[in-house]
Amino acid sequence: MSVLLPPRYLPEPADGQAFSDHPEPRAPGPVGVLLINLGTPDAPEAGAIRRYLAEFLSDQRVIELPQLLWQPILRGAILPLRPRKLAPRYREIWHEGGSPLLVWSLAQGKGVDQALKSLGIQAHVEVGMRYGRPALDGALENLRRQGCERILVVPMYPQYAASTTATAVDAVARYAARLRNQPELRFIKRFHTEPEYIDALAGQVERHWAQNGEPQKLLLSFHGLPRAVVEKGDPYRRDCMETADLLAARLGDRGKLVSVAFQSRFGAQKWLEPYTEPTLRAWARQGVTQVDVMCPGFLADCIETLEEIQMQCRDAFLSEGGQRFGFIPCLNDDPQWARGFAAIVGRHLQGWVKTA
Repeated sequence: MSVLLPPRYLPEPADGQAFSDHPEPRAPGPVGVLLINLGTPDAPEAGAIRRYLAEFLSDQRVIELPQLLWQPILRGAILPLRPRKLAPRYREIWHEGGSPLLVWSLAQGKGVDQALKSLGIQAHVEVGMRYGRPALDGALENLRRQGCERILVVPMYPQYAASTTATAVDAVARYAARLRNQPELRFIKRFHTEPEYIDALAGQVERHWAQNGEPQKLLLSFHGLPRAVVEKGDPYRRDCMETADLLAARLGDRGKLVSVAFQSRFGAQKWLEPYTEPTLRAWARQGVTQVDVMCPGFLADCIETLEEIQMQCRDAFLSEGGQRFGFIPCLNDDPQWARGFAAIVGRHLQGWVKTA
């Protein structure tokens, strides 16, 4: 019967005092922190990429077309062809421990865990992916098994967008809807103006310049969004511009080198402009010979930064006459950022934990 009528709710741990007339006081239990990143294929192979893209591109927060219209396009044109094209690109950037996004996300989770403990904050930290593995549901299950009835959910996107942050929140809510005994949940919506984040970005820039010299221009390349999405009320572009303004101010006089563009267009509709690669080509044609590019919207390097920016955009700039193209890595396993990220998390845990 359970096969025909699966249970609506997930099983709960047994409570030995559920029927006690005088139960003992309930201990608050440990606090959980769930870091959520976008996700990645399990391997740099067409089959794994196809499975990942099928889940990612079926999310109606990501592609807002009606499913009756979109799914035939996705299944008939995109999934049969695109994975084979992407596989060599993934292989070029793959790490021994998996995809760069996975490796660096796990490193940040470990760094946040250690930094929280150094602040006297006892919390269990888990990393989950919105698409692919480690699965978000599995990460939440791990926190529940450790007795966490208070969980802070932290999408790893400094700037808010419905297609990133909101879909992570949706997924957590869907998981919670399957529980009888739901944990107390908090969510961090954005942290694009937090001083620890801006300082970590500035630190990356300053270390790069100390080693390689200053360029003529520093391009901040954020992931793009369809323009229509912003016109309908998504605050993402404003968040990006606020980050850029704060980073430029933090760099002092050298902030005048900062410009903003948007990358990773998909489909035929108009996206946020200016576009990253055409901007770099135009600069080279105008006589700019030295540029640095940084991707502040990504906490962890991935195919969009390592392959699209460090390889494709580099080649485009040099082919138009540019002479030096510098790529400034994402925050990845930067110790300054681990401490800063933990400080941001710690502020959102106020009232749940006591610090030393």
